[in-house]
Amino acid sequence: MAAYSVSVALTGSGGAGAMTAGQILLDAASKAGFFGLMTRSMGPQIRGGEAAALVRISTKPISSLDDHYDVLVAFDWGNINRFAAELPLAASSLVLTDPEQGEVPEAISVFGARVGELPMKAISGTIPGGRANMVGLGAVAGLIGLPIDAVIAVLTAQLGRKGPEVLAASTAALKAGADAAAALPAVAKLPPHTHDGGIRWNISGNEAAGLGALKGGIKFVAAYPITPGTEVLEWLAPALEKTGGALIQAEDELASINMIIGGSFAGLPSLTATSGPGLALMTESLGLAVASETPLVVVDVMRGGPSTGIPTKSEQSDLNIACFGLHGDAPHLVIAPNSIADCLFSTQYAVYLAEALQCPAIVLSDQAMGQSRNIIAKPPEYPYVAKRVVAEANVENYKRYALTNTGVSPMAVPGTPGCNYVADGLEHNERGIPSSQASDHQSQLDKRAGKLDAFDYEDHWADVEGEGEVAIITWGSVTGPVREALERAHAAGVKAKMISLRVIMPVQPAKMAEALKGVKKVLVVEQTHSQQFYKFLRGHYDLPADLQVVSRPGPLPIRPAEIVSRLAAWK
Repeated sequence: MAAYSVSVALTGSGGAGAMTAGQILLDAASKAGFFGLMTRSMGPQIRGGEAAALVRISTKPISSLDDHYDVLVAFDWGNINRFAAELPLAASSLVLTDPEQGEVPEAISVFGARVGELPMKAISGTIPGGRANMVGLGAVAGLIGLPIDAVIAVLTAQLGRKGPEVLAASTAALKAGADAAAALPAVAKLPPHTHDGGIRWNISGNEAAGLGALKGGIKFVAAYPITPGTEVLEWLAPALEKTGGALIQAEDELASINMIIGGSFAGLPSLTATSGPGLALMTESLGLAVASETPLVVVDVMRGGPSTGIPTKSEQSDLNIACFGLHGDAPHLVIAPNSIADCLFSTQYAVYLAEALQCPAIVLSDQAMGQSRNIIAKPPEYPYVAKRVVAEANVENYKRYALTNTGVSPMAVPGTPGCNYVADGLEHNERGIPSSQASDHQSQLDKRAGKLDAFDYEDHWADVEGEGEVAIITWGSVTGPVREALERAHAAGVKAKMISLRVIMPVQPAKMAEALKGVKKVLVVEQTHSQQFYKFLRGHYDLPADLQVVSRPGPLPIRPAEIVSRLAAWK
């Protein structure tokens, strides 16, 4: 029976071509009208080490890996023990191995999957310039029912510039692999599919965040490269130049955060991108931005921690530092995209909020979204564009930090006549003059917190889907498997709803209470070791007493079946 999705893992040592094959497979799926997701698993080595392209192709939009892989193609078995746990297989799965690579390692054979021999090296050796990864790619296309013409079209587009000989060799190897697939055991196949004619985007979370920043109005970026957030900067560098903005590579994270404080103070919507270690270095200066009410955006693409941790693997463990890492009472925004596509909206929304509310905003993405690619339908346009309340020239008795009904006071661009003021980290009165008086401290603390609490985030505070007496509360990249688990549960007659928080800070108790009406049981799902999100929820929201948690650190992703199983056991 044809499946609505098929999952493929392509593995090998660095340089074996697993990533190239995976990218071509995803691009071909898009060209054929399918949706898809490609994540990657690799070690932290600069060269060599393990590598796996993990691809899921589907007839409908997806934002989660499946429970297991239908096909695993091993171009070699080098370092497979390092990441075999990330490659779950079922009895129906098929492992394609080259007999020249030796026996299937125990770390893979333990899954009990079927094994098919595919002499990729020998077949490619009969083709001048042929490569084993193209043979394996052709075999996969033949096995899962992906039109070979779509794969050839992608090859032509990507390799055509390398000359006709390279293209001919790759095409011949691809066709040879597809022919060899006829003799291999059958696997789940994609159903016959007709392109719906809609526009498809093939985008990563980091690219989407960069696009969201531009759409939100960012004009200045200063940042220091760091895995897995560097691609945000690589995408933004040429794009900013085309839109009249600028990007500077700073000497470190301390410089970058202070540069964007300066850029914002000068009137330009400003942003930096980093990961956990960089965010840790930025916290003192983020406090300066809070105290001086200087808007800015920090995109934190989270990775496994603490310290250097696991730079190339995903985790949600920066939640605590993003929410509580600033010293003193320092209210600020924490916004969390819940899919690769949502990295666009959430970053754009964060720029808008930071400028409107004159405060720092931290966008919590992660490696699972940032460095994965998703075939999605073209997202809608959003109206959220940076618009700062700016002081007019020669205002009588200008007070930069005036106590207003909204908590937002006009911010003067340096050089505006009659609007001079001091912006620093010292507590101050309404004019910005440093003050240690209790009354000034109290009123300015109230101002900075009140403007965030009083703002109406409308329905964007969370994605609330489904209905029932059971609610799954989650956030970030874990939303994908939760959403799919709910789809399966609903098909089985289990009623439940999902609440995926987008506005983490400030907390939204009234909106959460409304979303939890009629809910008697709550399941919290997160990707941390210490259950940071669960403890955050318990500290800030009234939740039903019947509450359970699904939590583990990276790099093993949480899969839909685990959530469905927990729901079924609960019922």
